[in-house]
Amino acid sequence: MPQTPHIEHHFTASEAVRDIVIGMSDGLTVPFALAAGLSGAVNSTGVIITAGLAEIAAGSIAMGLGGFLAARSDAEHYESERVREYDETRDLPKVEAAEVASIFQSYGLNEEESATVTEKLSQRPDAFVDFMMRFELGLEKPDPKRALTSGLTIAGAYIAGGFIPLAPYMVLPVAKTALLFSVLVTLAALATFGYIKGRFTGTKQFRSGLQTMLIGGLAATAAFLIAKAIS
Repeated sequence: MPQTPHIEHHFTASEAVRDIVIGMSDGLTVPFALAAGLSGAVNSTGVIITAGLAEIAAGSIAMGLGGFLAARSDAEHYESERVREYDETRDLPKVEAAEVASIFQSYGLNEEESATVTEKLSQRPDAFVDFMMRFELGLEKPDPKRALTSGLTIAGAYIAGGFIPLAPYMVLPVAKTALLFSVLVTLAALATFGYIKGRFTGTKQFRSGLQTMLIGGLAATAAFLIAKAIS
C-alpha cells in the first residue's frame, strides 16, 4: 500500500539569517525607544530625527564591530585549539586515541569496535583532528570570511530596522502625531519580524511575534514615561 513520504523539518537558518535577527531586533527596538523617549520630552521632530540618526549611526557601528570581533575571535579560537590537538596527537597519541575511543563508546560501540574504528581514523591525522575538534570540543570550522560578512550584515540590518520607527518623524511635522504613527508602524514591524524569526528558528511564530512586539513596546513605553517625568 502507498505510504506518505517522511519529510523532516529542521532548523536551517544560515549564519546570515542569525546576523540579520541580531541586527534587526536591536535596530527596531533601540531607536524606537529613543524616539519615543524624546517625544515625551521635546516637541521638535528635528531634534528627534537628529538624535535618531546619530543613534542609528553609532548603534550600527557598535553592533557591526561587535559581530566582526566575535566572529574573528571564534576563528582564532578554533585555529588555536586545532594546533593544540595536532600537538597532543603527536606527543600523546595513546591518550588521544583513548579519548576518541571513549567518544565512540558513548554512542554504543563496544571496546573492540571502538578500538578498530579509532585505529583506522588515526591513520588519517587530519580527519582524526577534525573528529576531535567536532566531537570532543564541539567546535565547527568557521568560514574565514565570516567576520567581515557578519559585521556588515548586522550593521546593515540595524540601519534598516532603525529607520522604521524614525520614518514617521521625517514625514510628519508634529512630534506627537509622528509618535503615534511610529508606534503603530514599529509595533507592526516588530510583530512581523518576530513572526518571521519564529519561522526560521522553529519556534511558534505567533508567540515569537507577540514576544518581540511586547519587548519593543515595553522599551519604548519606559523611555517615554521616564522622559516625560523628567521634563
